[in-house]
Amino acid sequence: MTRLLAIVLTLMLAGAAPARSPRTALLVIQEKGPSRDIDMKVRDHLAERGFTVRIADQDAEPATAKDVDLVIISSTISSKDVKPGWRTLPVPLLTWENDILDDLAMTGKRHDADFGEAEKERYLWIVNAPQPMAAGLPAGVVNVYGKQAAMSWGRPGLGATTIATIYGQPEKAAIFGYEKGATMDYEAIAPARRVMMFLNNDSFANLSPAGLKLFDAAIDWTVGGGR
Repeated sequence: MTRLLAIVLTLMLAGAAPARSPRTALLVIQEKGPSRDIDMKVRDHLAERGFTVRIADQDAEPATAKDVDLVIISSTISSKDVKPGWRTLPVPLLTWENDILDDLAMTGKRHDADFGEAEKERYLWIVNAPQPMAAGLPAGVVNVYGKQAAMSWGRPGLGATTIATIYGQPEKAAIFGYEKGATMDYEAIAPARRVMMFLNNDSFANLSPAGLKLFDAAIDWTVGGGR
């Protein structure tokens, strides 16, 4: 009986999936900013999803992120205080700060023309439902906020994949991404996946269930491309 049990256990262990290595994310925020509590909710959510999360202040050197699997730049940062070098960092990166999109070569440089923020929005229009970043949601309108709030947007370059636009404003992409090696704006080549989300400083806590699905799907797609 003991020998039979040992055989069964051996077979079970042989068939077990290998342990998944924890993924590390670097969350870049304004440490002393008024929206730090919201950034901590983002940190906690990522931790619940299996990430080891490190926090960096907005003036951190990009070189500190060379060993992580994912960089996330919150909109609580002040773009003028962010060091150059994030654009060329060969690590997947996601941001919801529209004012840094031009520095990352994800859009052009004209404020309110190439990137900006729309006030009091609540709905997106899914334009690319089959893409994984659409989180399995169908094409068409989706309610992403619990109540109206500001939304970041951008006009990405031709190498981007647009997932959703602000409802009624198809020229304003609310979720878009670049595959590694894709051409971004200014003929810059994406050194790893790059993704922009529609959030603003305080809206993570205001996400609807569908909005949270889109957030998680964007995180998963960004980090899924590896380096």
